[in-house]
Amino acid sequence: MKQKRYEVVTLFIGLTLSIYSTASAYDQNAFNTLKKSVSEWNSMRQARAGETIDLSETELGDINLTGADLSRTVLIGAELSGATLNMADLKKSNLMMALIKKANLKMSDLSGACLVKANLQGSFMKGAKFTDANLQDANLRWTMLEKADFSRANLTNTTLFEANLAGANLSGANLNGAHFIEQANLDGATLSNNTILPSGEKATSRWSGLHNAIFVSEPESVPITYENPISVPPSVREISSGDVLTGIAEKAVTGRGKRSTGANRSGFENGSLNNVDMSGADLRNTNFHKAEMKSARMKGANLQGANLDRAFLKDADLSKSNLSNALLYGATLTGANLSGANLEGASLFEADLEGANLEGANLKGANIMDANFNNATLSQQTILPSGERASSGWAALKNAKFVKMTQE
Repeated sequence: MKQKRYEVVTLFIGLTLSIYSTASAYDQNAFNTLKKSVSEWNSMRQARAGETIDLSETELGDINLTGADLSRTVLIGAELSGATLNMADLKKSNLMMALIKKANLKMSDLSGACLVKANLQGSFMKGAKFTDANLQDANLRWTMLEKADFSRANLTNTTLFEANLAGANLSGANLNGAHFIEQANLDGATLSNNTILPSGEKATSRWSGLHNAIFVSEPESVPITYENPISVPPSVREISSGDVLTGIAEKAVTGRGKRSTGANRSGFENGSLNNVDMSGADLRNTNFHKAEMKSARMKGANLQGANLDRAFLKDADLSKSNLSNALLYGATLTGANLSGANLEGASLFEADLEGANLEGANLKGANIMDANFNNATLSQQTILPSGERASSGWAALKNAKFVKMTQE
């Protein structure tokens, strides 16, 4: 069985590398031009009109890109937190899984952009245009979106906790499965008969009135199909070779062999490991930075000291795993099973633990500053960062659930 699992992982890696090898290359010269001067960048873009430029995973935090022409630019997994992008042109750009927290995008144009799983938490986007944009699974918590245009935008499964959508245009927007819309500000927002509510039903004048929004009637429209984004997937530039990947895969599924420092250095950074089975694997100090690990099965795995910075671990099974001293900064752990997990000394700063199972988990000494515990489940066997056992009072302060469970 273990041999079969190894073959599956190895085959997956081979296919991944073959796909990546056909992708356009990261444009270092273009990045240098953008860092140097927005005006020079815009002149270059004008000279290369219609061309797709790959800046995926690039570091552009806190940079001033006011008025930059970033249309059709690949920014998959890019770091744009704190950046100033006021009045920037981001039409049809690919910002999938980008980190854009506390950024300024006032009056920016993101029409037709791909923002799937992007984290825009706390960003100021007053008057921004998201017409026909795809924001599925995006994090819009605490965003300022006053008078933003989301007409015909895909907002399925987005997080809208305390998002300010006052005066925003949501006509024809698809909000199916959106979270915390009741905590969002919809004063004066426009909805139409083509707007899909979180329940999956169409918006009505009654629903709009109950939320202080405006309801308008418009011709019935066919739900739009969102085109595939400009195709440059997250790269594996940091991974040195297929041999290193194969070695990591073997260790991950068998737990055998001497650990390689080279493997741990490269690891699975930016890798796509959705649904992978690494149960019981020895993954100490392995690098999973920004890895896609949705529904990964890692029960009982040893992830001591692992780098899971901004990893996407939605619905992952990490029960009884060892995550002591692991780096989980900004990690997405929504719906994850962390029951009985050892998180002692782990860094969970700004981690999203919404709906996660933390029954019997050990969080002693963990950094949980700005972590989201909404609807997470704790029990009397859960150890808090203080070293004390969890209580119903502590859970209530974190908007979490508290359950009693039998001592094992």
